[in-house]
Amino acid sequence: MAQDFFPLPNDLPAPIDDGAAAHLTGCALPDLVLQSTDGSSVNLAGLRGRWVVYVYPMTGRPGVALPDGWDGIPGARGCTPQACGFRDHFDELAALGTGIFGLSSQTTEYQREVRDRLHLPFELLSDSTLQLATVLGLPSFEVAGMNLFKRITLIANNGGIAKAFYPVFPPDRNADEVVRWLREND
Repeated sequence: MAQDFFPLPNDLPAPIDDGAAAHLTGCALPDLVLQSTDGSSVNLAGLRGRWVVYVYPMTGRPGVALPDGWDGIPGARGCTPQACGFRDHFDELAALGTGIFGLSSQTTEYQREVRDRLHLPFELLSDSTLQLATVLGLPSFEVAGMNLFKRITLIANNGGIAKAFYPVFPPDRNADEVVRWLREND
């Protein structure tokens, strides 16, 4: 099933750990309701069991240009390969008793197209006003007039953040890192 959507350039600049996620481990997921691509509403504080929530800037679409300078922004490029990595590890994550959501500031309609085009077996959550960034202090940035999340992956257990992967680089290997961490911390 794996396809090479938006291959990553070899010279992508790596993001630097600026400490913006150091406070997250041990925090509770906030009482925040977000729209899902299946039409439901998901309250992050209500998630029971173990969940991966990978947060990403924005997913591109074939034939649509990314913002000028996108490849030069450390950590910006790679949302589609990251999503495909989690797609390809979905059964393994399920076998480890772990659910998964992707989350970005893109609209639910935009994300629904992405979910369907990439054949993602999990839902994507929309936080178009970056409420999660405000409430949890997640890192974000602005480009081309858009406020976007910096890439970060959270592992939550019964509503509490057990692990924050930040910065995430390279993004196409994030799912491998997450599965390895889950196996070592099961």
